[in-house]
Amino acid sequence: MSTVAELVGKTLAELGVGVAFGVVGSGNFAVTNALRANGVRFVATRHEGGAASMADAYGRLADVPAIVSVHQGCGLTNAMTGIAEAAKSRTPMIVLAADTAGAAVLSNFRVDQDGLARSVGAVSERVHSAATAVDDVLRAYRTAVHGRRTVVLNLPLDVQAQAVDERNPATAPQAPEPVRPAVAAVAELCRLIENADRPVFVAGRGARHAGPAIADLAAHVGALVATSAVANGLFRADDFDLGISGGFSSPLTAELIADADLIVGWGCALNMWTMRQGSLIGSDTAVVQIDDDLAALGKHRSVTLGVHGDCGATALDVRDAVVSPRSGYRTPEVATRLGADRWWNDVATTDLSTDDHIDPRVFSTLLDDALPADRVVAVDSGNFLGYPSAYLRVPDENGFVFTQAFQSIGLGLASGIGAMLAQPDRLAVVGVGDGGFLMSISELETAVRLGNPLVIAVYNDAAYGAEVHHFGADADLGAVTFGDTDIAAIARGYGATGITVRNRKDMAAVADWASAPDGILVIDAKIASDGGSWWLAEAFKGH
Repeated sequence: MSTVAELVGKTLAELGVGVAFGVVGSGNFAVTNALRANGVRFVATRHEGGAASMADAYGRLADVPAIVSVHQGCGLTNAMTGIAEAAKSRTPMIVLAADTAGAAVLSNFRVDQDGLARSVGAVSERVHSAATAVDDVLRAYRTAVHGRRTVVLNLPLDVQAQAVDERNPATAPQAPEPVRPAVAAVAELCRLIENADRPVFVAGRGARHAGPAIADLAAHVGALVATSAVANGLFRADDFDLGISGGFSSPLTAELIADADLIVGWGCALNMWTMRQGSLIGSDTAVVQIDDDLAALGKHRSVTLGVHGDCGATALDVRDAVVSPRSGYRTPEVATRLGADRWWNDVATTDLSTDDHIDPRVFSTLLDDALPADRVVAVDSGNFLGYPSAYLRVPDENGFVFTQAFQSIGLGLASGIGAMLAQPDRLAVVGVGDGGFLMSISELETAVRLGNPLVIAVYNDAAYGAEVHHFGADADLGAVTFGDTDIAAIARGYGATGITVRNRKDMAAVADWASAPDGILVIDAKIASDGGSWWLAEAFKGH
């Protein structure tokens, strides 16, 4: 005989989940140990919020869902910001949340956990009894994996303690067949493509699985390819890759997208971020949106054609229907221009460095050159975030984690740890501001304890830079500006290598470490004021 808690852990292990992250208390002790006993790796974090962000990043980059394990009540509330980010990002993730017993109406831990989960866009599920436990877990697993949702699976303490009989091992449910587009929709998309001289394909989160099929179609019809920020790297092997569309676009990328006569969004919301408040869409440009979620079509802007279908299946059907290859936008002139200044790293800018502070663009370019190309980059939120996003180039779609769905600072460090574990053969790199880093610094101990090589680049402007630039110099900025903090010294106190960078010469120490990465490197980059980053100016237009 075993308990429901043990059965839940064993069932999830049998289904093939990935790493579990969490903080263990009395309510989730048994289920966490059941996961461990059945071969699921458990990473003990220093805060439940860190656990949720680690699992979010892991779930985005791995082929299996991550698990979060938290205590009832306060354990779940501590994790909610990370859960909200995951839910808004449609990350396949399962949160095992202990819950108070049904009769414990006066428990200090009692909160409306179902309502709390639903309030941030997560799906709330529950293990109801010993008789239904396996089915309850399978339902949560299907929703997370096949529905691409973040699921909070509540585990009431009285149900956890119920006895269960032995049963056959659980098997993962078969994935449903991809949604195929209607024949008429495929025909209309073919017509729009064949009538276009300058087509551009923009792929988003929902197309990350379909990169090869979309790239093949783009080459056949002469379309340039770009991505939203969350799908950064998807087309990196393509000579006609424009990189990120939207606020992070290089001047050339923005120009080429704005000149398109057809934009096709593949699993991409085409929202204000990706389309720069609509400025990347010409008045006569046809717009197509493809998504397997019917509710997503036309959600953020009017479209010429909405195609309800899986991105991969749609790309294959259109490729079969378009017989004659076309050069389209893939002209020799465009190829030449892309070879010269496709990336921000190649764009000449005024160096804002001073004797004591380095221009964030200069720092980012030098960091990109110093680190191995085979990397995975996680980025926090803040005024700085465009620099690591645009300048630190990644090899493919599994090389980037963008924690902006909820626009909270403080998620980047933990996300980088999750990315590091999901892609252990790559060097993990975190781009973070001083505010977000200090907010989440407890997880630096987790990173040091794990020991995998990790670079944490802190863009230190001694302020909450977004607020400084948003409200302007005429405002009282005393609440959002701080004295200089020796972040490198703090990092050394945690057992990491700490380096302070104020100028180009200081980057030599970073290059030395990167030649043989070992342990955790924290770079305290004292950055010069940029007067408000270019991407932030775009972002504030939408608020």
